[in-house]
Formats: sequence, C-alpha cells, structure tokens
Amino acid sequence: MSLTIFPAIDLKDGQVVRLAEGDMDRATVYADDPAEQARRFAAAGADWVHVVDLDGAFAGEARNADAVRSILAAFPHKVQLGGGIRDRAGIDRWLELGVERVVLGTAALENPDLVREAAAAAPGRIVVAVDARGGMVATRGWAEVSDVPAADLAARFQDAGVASLLFTDVGRDGLMKGCNIDATIALARRTTIPVIASGGVSGLGDILELARHASEGIEGVITGRALYDGRLDLAAALRIGRA
Repeated sequence: MSLTIFPAIDLKDGQVVRLAEGDMDRATVYADDPAEQARRFAAAGADWVHVVDLDGAFAGEARNADAVRSILAAFPHKVQLGGGIRDRAGIDRWLELGVERVVLGTAALENPDLVREAAAAAPGRIVVAVDARGGMVATRGWAEVSDVPAADLAARFQDAGVASLLFTDVGRDGLMKGCNIDATIALARRTTIPVIASGGVSGLGDILELARHASEGIEGVITGRALYDGRLDLAAALRIGRA
C-alpha cells in the first residue's frame, strides 16, 4: 500500500514557520510567502499540502485566512487545513473555498457531535486530530492537556465516517527526534480509521518505516521541519511513499 506524504505549511502572522513542541515562543520563520512555498511543494511532486493556522488554533477562529487562500490559489492539488476551526460555519466555508479536508482537534474533544454532523454532511472530508502529550489529548493549540487518553478519543469516532485520524506526538513535534512510530502503529491497530503520522520526522528512515506498516492502517505522514532544514528530500520521500 502507498503512504501519502503531506508536506506541512504552518502559518503564524502570515509567515511559514515551524514550532518546537507546539510552543509559539519557539517559532522559526522559514518563508514570508506561503503561496510560493506551496508552489515549491507542487514542483517537487506533492499531491497534498497540510496547512495549519497556528494563530487560529490558539484564538479559536481563523487568523491566517488570506495566507490560506493564497495557498489554495497556488497549489494545484489537495489542501488539508486545521487550526481554529471549531464550528460548522467555519468547516463549510473552507470546504466551499476549495479545502479538500478539514482537520478538527479541539472541537473533536469538546464538541464530538459537530464532528459527526460534519462527517455525515461531507463524507471523506473531515479529519480528527488526535494530538497527544504523554499519551493524553492536548487541545487549544496544544496549550492545554486533557484527562482523555488519545486512544479513547479515537475510539469515539470509530463509526462517524471521518476520513482519517491525524496522530501527533506533541513532545516530538518540530524536534526531529524521529516519529513515534510505535505509538502510531498501536493506534492504527486499535481502529479501522486510517491514521496519519505526525511529529518528529527526521529523515527518510521514518518514511521507510512508516511505509512498511502502511498495510496496517497508516495512510500517510506529515513532515515539516525536516524538509525546511534540508534533512529530508521531498521528492525522495514521495518516491518511497508511492512505491
């Protein structure tokens, strides 16, 4: 089975950044033009980009809408968007504007009925973010940690018709320590929903290992800092994913 590679564009104040462990005070700016970054990913052969409105994740509403629109205009393929989308109006607006899939994180924990309603109305276009810090679900831009185990949150949407679960080990995100492959596989084995790995990808080794387990329910992997720092070649990762 193939493994989808999702190059990431994280937005803060209209710029392309990467955070360390989700900490807004530990942001590294990589580009001032999100649309140009999207075009570069397309030129490398990417079929998807994963976009996060970081300011929106903390504010609970869109804060980088213009940058997202510029990406939608520049990227000729599919865009997956998360960050601060917490009501039906926001979901519907982005889907109508051309976002292929909307990622719901905080809303999934606090308003599961919203996820179910959206998934029923837009089959295959809603992704549930399972963001974990120490195994427990983190919300509101990862600033808060709940008392809900990540696996329990995933189980709540087993029959909801969501497209995928996006599993992020927050403690590894942006640090290039290596993806938490064991935890990702364990989650995939506990659900019939496809799982997307995220957090800590450090190089082709992570891509290869995840690709080996694609048949166990791992749909893809999101990578950001490793691409921006030159430790991961996107074209090479795409070749592995499509093999």
